[in-house]
Amino acid sequence: MIRYEENISPEEYLELRRLVGWRLFPLEEAKNCVERAYMVLCVRDDERAIGVVRLSWDGGYVAFISDVIVIPEYQGQGIGKKLVEAVINRIKSEMKPGYMVNLNLNSAKGKEPFYAKLGFIERPNEEVGAGMNQWLILEE
Repeated sequence: MIRYEENISPEEYLELRRLVGWRLFPLEEAKNCVERAYMVLCVRDDERAIGVVRLSWDGGYVAFISDVIVIPEYQGQGIGKKLVEAVINRIKSEMKPGYMVNLNLNSAKGKEPFYAKLGFIERPNEEVGAGMNQWLILEE
């Protein structure tokens, strides 16, 4: 039975990242990811974590969806869409009249059409440049 809940263990979070081929990092860092996020929503099939979304937001005008993960065997079932919609609905429910929030994300390569269906626009475009990032890695 599929259900959505607002908690996930750091170990489960790292396992989801592993299952979709994303970078892994120390457990302590994963703990910070799930405990300090503004919102975490985990999808479970019975007790097994099969997906997650994380939202970073300080209540200001910029918010960031930091992860949308659905493990491969559950993709294409509308789970990712429900996760992103839950984030959007949460932000809208906490906005005050006159507020504007710029919701950002970094799409996995090839997933841009998925996000476009949910109202996100690709960068660069006529108004904004390309999104950019940098991995900072402290060697042991």
